[in-house]
Amino acid sequence: MRIAETELGEKPLFLAPMEDVTDPSFRYICKEFGADVMYTEFISSDGLIRDARKSLEKLRIYDYEQPIGIQIYGHLTEPMVEAAIMAQEAKPAFIDINFGCPVNKIANRGAGSGMMRFPDKMTEITQRVVNAVKLPVTVKTRLGWDESSKIIPELALRLQDTGIAALTIHGRTRSQLYKGEADWTLIGEIKNNPAIKIPIIGNGDITSARGAKEAFDRYGVDGIMIGRATYGRPWIFREIKHFLATGEDLPEPSVNEKVDLAKRHLLKSVEVKGERVGVLEMRRHLSSYFKGLPDFKELRMKLVTENDHNVVLELLEIIRDRYSNN
Repeated sequence: MRIAETELGEKPLFLAPMEDVTDPSFRYICKEFGADVMYTEFISSDGLIRDARKSLEKLRIYDYEQPIGIQIYGHLTEPMVEAAIMAQEAKPAFIDINFGCPVNKIANRGAGSGMMRFPDKMTEITQRVVNAVKLPVTVKTRLGWDESSKIIPELALRLQDTGIAALTIHGRTRSQLYKGEADWTLIGEIKNNPAIKIPIIGNGDITSARGAKEAFDRYGVDGIMIGRATYGRPWIFREIKHFLATGEDLPEPSVNEKVDLAKRHLLKSVEVKGERVGVLEMRRHLSSYFKGLPDFKELRMKLVTENDHNVVLELLEIIRDRYSNN
């Protein structure tokens, strides 16, 4: 599979952009486990052009993360164009437009998947961004606004006509949010439409290596994007690649491996964001890495309340000593 001039190999795996999750430290870990393409957390076009600190920080990418896309969202054409030009200066491989986020505060303003109600506006913004930047532009979207308006088959063709280099489709409508099962039928229909010439990346409910193989085999997608299943389990990329290559399941990482992983992740988070923020933003990951351990409540509470990263490192060693046989 290729996105413009970037060769990604056969059946590439994408890390989905997730707010407050896919920061540089988490991307570092996912790359280590085999993510082929990653995206930044999505960035508000309005925030970016106003020089909002949080938005500007999300433009920070590293050479080892390539190929990486910077994802922007918004509901107004001019700010989206300006934000795309600013994002281009960070030298990502792609600029990605988010037309998929279902969160109320975004969709109800007409941004994210809210744009599914305004396909003319969506294609206008996309066309303007494609024309404004020198990098390949990709789009992530959903099936439609609700069950009665699954416009993606026609919309995919219109988006292709704007000159985008790839399209990612999440197999739910905006109204579904993340509930129910993702419907890959339309994703497969679009991929197998002879008029579609750009790569189609499928997204939604890929939670296992077997599920990924089935999606590739049954629907013929060029790539798969994985989101929530990476949370607390970034090794899913390694599991999928191994299964695709061998047909065999990899065992769950041992507690020793998870402790080593958690320490690397924590140290990278502190390196990138400093002691206070780095430790604070690691809490959600630390508790997720060790989910399911017996009699873990007390240690978990310490992990998610401690502010000193050296103490957290000591707690991780306690976990190793106590649970190393798990």
